[in-house]
Amino acid sequence: MEIVKNGALVDAGGVRMGHASGAGTGVTVAIIDTGGVAGVDVRGSAPGTRETDLLDPTAAVQQVTAIVLTGGSAFGLAAVDGVMSTLAEQGRGLDTGMGIVPIVPAAVIFDLPLSGGAYPTPELGRQATLSASDDRSRGNVGAGTGATVGKYLGPAGGVMKGGLGQAAVTSGDLIVSAAVVVNALGDIYDGAEKIAGTHNGHGFLPTEAYVGSSVGFTNTTIGIVATNAALTKPHASKVASAAHDGLARSIRPVHTMDDGDTIFAVSTGSVEAPLNAVCFLAAEAVRMAVIDGVRAAASLPGIPSATALAFEPLR
Repeated sequence: MEIVKNGALVDAGGVRMGHASGAGTGVTVAIIDTGGVAGVDVRGSAPGTRETDLLDPTAAVQQVTAIVLTGGSAFGLAAVDGVMSTLAEQGRGLDTGMGIVPIVPAAVIFDLPLSGGAYPTPELGRQATLSASDDRSRGNVGAGTGATVGKYLGPAGGVMKGGLGQAAVTSGDLIVSAAVVVNALGDIYDGAEKIAGTHNGHGFLPTEAYVGSSVGFTNTTIGIVATNAALTKPHASKVASAAHDGLARSIRPVHTMDDGDTIFAVSTGSVEAPLNAVCFLAAEAVRMAVIDGVRAAASLPGIPSATALAFEPLR
């Protein structure tokens, strides 16, 4: 396995990314130019999603037009309307015989405390779609604008800034990339080292002391894995499932009752590769994207970033 320097979701080929932000929240769109077989795995117990049923291996629709990651909790799903109308104007989507219908699955994060209740609108979704390009942005962009981590003490208790992270890895001709919006209840680890999470201004606090406590609001880490491997819909669902291993390696705890952790997986190419290899690389790409999102994030007033705090590692 080789790590792509400054790797991003677009490295899988056949995909463009766009972002738009406003009022402390934002939306990120991945447009699948090649048309892609996709799958999804929802592990968190408080998800906000749209069109995920279409990605079931037994569903008739075989390819997606785009995938949206957005802030604003369930209200943010309205941004998808702007994405769909823009794609339809461009002639992208499923030809139903009565018009073009873009297939756009989506997932949300809960960032309302940071945005003051603001959420992405259809116009913001349209802006993100029109901006789609060979994008390698990370940190406080798009759906990562209002992301935070380490929230066991609530919004006034040592929250740190999360963000959108990207990564890509290769093995021969096989490429697997990831874009992840890190908005976790839990803390973020790079191996054994905690790099972001619940703190008291002087050092990190042991999360295990707060596990089981009521946090008062929900969270969620959401992401997209793309690969140039040829996948069937059942294979794409398996890759999405395996990619959650990357969350488990970098976020502790993860998949809680207060998270809506959701990962999409999409095939953008025709490279023949063993499914096990794709799954292995997907988990590693997601792990690195989580770390990247936190390290690329910039501080906001009262919400420090990982790079702004020089705590001793808590192991």
